[in-house]
Amino acid sequence: MESDPITGVLLHAVGGFAAASFYIPFKKIRNWSWESYWLIGGVFSWVLAPWAAGALAVPSLWKTLSQSPPQALGLCFLFGVLWGVGGLTFGLSMRYLGMSLGYAIALGFCAAFGTIVPPLFQNQFMDLTMTLSGRVTLGGVAICLAGIGFCGAAGMRKESELPAEEKQSIIQEFDLWKGAWVALFAGVMSACMAFGIAAGKPIAELAETNGVQSLWRNTPVFIVIFAGGFCTNLVWCLALNRRNRSWGDYVRAERTPLLMNYLFAALAGVTWYFQFMFYGMGTTRMGKYDFSSWTIHMAFIIVFSNLWGWWFHEWRGVSAKTKALVWTGVMILLLSTIVVGLGNYIAGLNGG
Repeated sequence: MESDPITGVLLHAVGGFAAASFYIPFKKIRNWSWESYWLIGGVFSWVLAPWAAGALAVPSLWKTLSQSPPQALGLCFLFGVLWGVGGLTFGLSMRYLGMSLGYAIALGFCAAFGTIVPPLFQNQFMDLTMTLSGRVTLGGVAICLAGIGFCGAAGMRKESELPAEEKQSIIQEFDLWKGAWVALFAGVMSACMAFGIAAGKPIAELAETNGVQSLWRNTPVFIVIFAGGFCTNLVWCLALNRRNRSWGDYVRAERTPLLMNYLFAALAGVTWYFQFMFYGMGTTRMGKYDFSSWTIHMAFIIVFSNLWGWWFHEWRGVSAKTKALVWTGVMILLLSTIVVGLGNYIAGLNGG
């Protein structure tokens, strides 16, 4: 597998931007319940977009999936189901905390679990400490977690500084404690995506054996993982449709811009898929320590989500010290991507 950490980091940056941006089209949807637009967006992000990308990029797609080891397929689907739980609760964290604080808390736990657990599971963690490249990479992970901590601390200061009326005017359903618990749970469960990608390596290797370019080797893996995630979200959203009697959202046009709602939900879903399309491409270029891709991905998401948070005035009214704290966190996160990339680059030189 080709190693080019600079290209890998750039691809992760594009994926991070897509991940930080996908929720914005949802803000344009009118007179639909959350579960309705989340499910329509999910149809595009977890079903249509992955299969469309697979059909275009993987000529031997069905052959690859049919020949894949049953254990790898089963684990990918299972981790997808678990990740789906994290995905739908992640959406709830945006409702309660806003983009800046919600992303920081949820992705902080997601980065920690998703980065460290795969090498531990594969008995590679101790090996990382024995080489310069491994130590540099782990140092980059530690820097990333520190940056996430700064962003989270800024979010907590913001919560304490703003009056309740101001917070509610910016984030209509703001609720710190409910949102914090939801974001914590979402972050831990969302890390199952990293586990699913690690479990799907036999599928990716088979795809490459069948003639797929290395840059697209993870495309079939995402199809299986997202199938599991879609099942989780489908069951939950339909249950909410029944409980909230929101079935009519999908067909009722009275006082509802039905076509625009579908278009914005589709745009959100496809944008969401782009994050993992570029993430999957980026991992193929990170070389020996591709597990570090998860850290870089999380870092870029938090960087761009904070930039969007500024754009939508989520930090309006906070002190200069709090603003300095969040920008310090963003700079530290950017530094972490450089250090992780450096560790992967060293690994490619004479075995690290």
